[in-house]
Amino acid sequence: MNIIKLIEKIEGEAKLNFSFGKNKKIDFVDIEFMNTRNIEQILENKPALDALVINPRVCGICGQAHLIATVQALEDCYEDIQITQKAKLLRELTLNFELIQNHFKWFYLNLLPLFGYKQYILKATKPSQIMAKAIATIAGQYPHNSYAIVGGVNCDITTMDLIKVESYINETIKYFEDTVITRNDKNSKMYENVYELLNRDGDLPTLLKYIKTQNWQNIGKSFDRFIAFGSNSFFNSGKALKTNVTKNVIINNVNEFENIKSKAKNVMYKGKYYEVGPLSRAMINKIPLIKDAHRKYSDSIFTRIIARTYEIPQLLNHCKKLIKEIDLNEVSYIKPDIDISNMTGFGQSAVEAARGSLIHKVTLKNGIISKYDIITPTQWNLSNGTRENLGISQKAMCGLNNVKLAEIAFKSFDVCSVCTTH
Repeated sequence: MNIIKLIEKIEGEAKLNFSFGKNKKIDFVDIEFMNTRNIEQILENKPALDALVINPRVCGICGQAHLIATVQALEDCYEDIQITQKAKLLRELTLNFELIQNHFKWFYLNLLPLFGYKQYILKATKPSQIMAKAIATIAGQYPHNSYAIVGGVNCDITTMDLIKVESYINETIKYFEDTVITRNDKNSKMYENVYELLNRDGDLPTLLKYIKTQNWQNIGKSFDRFIAFGSNSFFNSGKALKTNVTKNVIINNVNEFENIKSKAKNVMYKGKYYEVGPLSRAMINKIPLIKDAHRKYSDSIFTRIIARTYEIPQLLNHCKKLIKEIDLNEVSYIKPDIDISNMTGFGQSAVEAARGSLIHKVTLKNGIISKYDIITPTQWNLSNGTRENLGISQKAMCGLNNVKLAEIAFKSFDVCSVCTTH
């Protein structure tokens, strides 16, 4: 028996072709992305700096990640280029704010309605607006800004700007503690285990308790293989096979190949599919709460949901530290020795977007883009493998006995069709 389901509310559309075996359980899922916008082709033969304007529009909600990945790939074309610590910190802050905003949207707009909590969707509005203001304070506007340029950033923030940004962070922390995981003591704490989390109030503990009452806490398990390519002052590059972590991974070991059934390309690392995203980052960073959840529930939807939602307070608290490290006396921009309009070379970069590792590769010839390649997180998590070699989300859906549970497992990875079919 086959069932075809069009999955919506995922930043675009995807078609899932479910195949059921004799035991009436899903034994294979064909994943098809039906449309493409051909951004990579649009970039060809354009001046290098055009990518800083075009690429933030690859995705309507991850524009900051694409901007930072673009500028870092262009800077990698240089043998030597100087970027001040101030510029690096400002880039990291805006990217973190975008991740936080995305996590709130995923939790309230995409995830909770799947479990019947449709009345909660408006709760995504306030933190999303606050984080958008925080980004705009630094970058001038949001979305689709191009404030990060080769050599630094083109903004020159003030003490008042930093005070304003810090107030936005504090406001978002309070919102998280009032709604997502309710704080019931004077000291906000980082949780060490799932038991502590479940004993709190808030929308996340409520959802987790509901999942347990339905006995769904162990669905959506994949290969227990995790990878992250982006690194900064908070995230580490590395891979994890279950709990065995290896630091630093090389982009050159990434294999990308066409998929004749879908507009999205498949992607592997050394011939194997790996999961990317908040769960992968937490496993590589050995976050105590996520290690405990993984110990109990492996790489299920239960652990994946906790990992992504719990990344919000971690990033917010880390951003407060980053603000204190900014030296306003530093310059925001250092002009490169070579004008990029004359540059010939190859550059690549990886940043951690909300859904996982985002890779950009660019080849320049006399300042003109001759080839551009974008590898998105959804390509990692939703590669359309074969029955003999399943992709990450395919593995998570196989063995389930109905399409509803499969959709929950599918959306736990947070799918972005628009970003993926670039």
